[in-house]
Amino acid sequence: MDIRVEGLTLHYGDAVAVRDLDLTVGHGESLVLLGESGCGKTSTMRCIAGLERPTAGRITIGGNVLFDSARGIDCPPHKRNIGMVFQSYAIWPHMTVFENVAFPLTMQRVNKAEINQRVHDTLELVGLEGFADRGASLLSGGQMQRVALARSLVMAPSVMLLDEPLSNLDARLRHRLRGDLRELQARLGLTTVYVTHDQEEALALADRIAMMQHGRIVQVGAPNDIYAKPLSASIADFLGVGNILPVERIDSTGVRVAKTAIALKVTPFAGAADLKACIRAEDIAVGDDVTDEMNVLEGQLLTKEFLGASAAYRVTLSGDAELTILGSKHRQLDAKIGDTVRVGIPVDAVQVLPQDAAAPAADEAA
Repeated sequence: MDIRVEGLTLHYGDAVAVRDLDLTVGHGESLVLLGESGCGKTSTMRCIAGLERPTAGRITIGGNVLFDSARGIDCPPHKRNIGMVFQSYAIWPHMTVFENVAFPLTMQRVNKAEINQRVHDTLELVGLEGFADRGASLLSGGQMQRVALARSLVMAPSVMLLDEPLSNLDARLRHRLRGDLRELQARLGLTTVYVTHDQEEALALADRIAMMQHGRIVQVGAPNDIYAKPLSASIADFLGVGNILPVERIDSTGVRVAKTAIALKVTPFAGAADLKACIRAEDIAVGDDVTDEMNVLEGQLLTKEFLGASAAYRVTLSGDAELTILGSKHRQLDAKIGDTVRVGIPVDAVQVLPQDAAAPAADEAA
């Protein structure tokens, strides 16, 4: 089922957590709400789930109105048929795995034969077959989160909401469960909204990403579009762009780094106030990889680090401008700290962006 959010606003006293937000999630789509802590992403999810009462707006799932401030409609959470998985596992340690997963069906007074079948089918779905009789307190963190997921899936929800469900797990387990979640969502064709502040997690799990800042959505798009074409320097910074330099416009294809004599050729850009040149560290060449077609600069090598799969360098340019460069472990820079090195920045690797983006028009499902 699709989810439609229109004009959603949520106040906590004088503070505005969500500002006039419009969002559509298509049937079977995985949409990730991505942003830093306090941007309003969890508040938006809690409004959809019915755990927060919005100040204004309208929320529908599959055409059914769950909330409408103008008409006084506010469907209670237990009648919305929404599965939700939280950051904390929220399972009962004194119960077995079977009892935890069966709990919502027991509350709905489903007959025992159907409960038994649905619980065992769901445990198999999440990779916990054979764990039904195990005490929940004996499980690992990853197994507990699978139980929480199974407890939501066993209800055959219309949509699933996941609020940073992997953040309490170690990196290796988080990576594995991330892949399992994506495969499961796609296999079930389940409409999903996933909240995270982890950009790698968002890129891996989303059909589309909705970037949130200050209670509003500032960019919506496919993961590769969000990664390659951020609308602002603040979005680029959040997405891990390592070099963000204040610049002044020379013309539509040239900028000068502020307080320096460094001029850069760039792809055509629109004029705006408070411009920044955004350059990913992995797009910058150094040493023998520099070609004449690039913006060629010289600087002093400040640091060099071997990181296993890659090598990282920091180079200071004239005027105290500084670049972070990420190179391959197979072509490490043969220079010592303090040496002068050549740096090459491809013209199309420089994105000139305003510091912040305006909120886009009402979003439509892809």
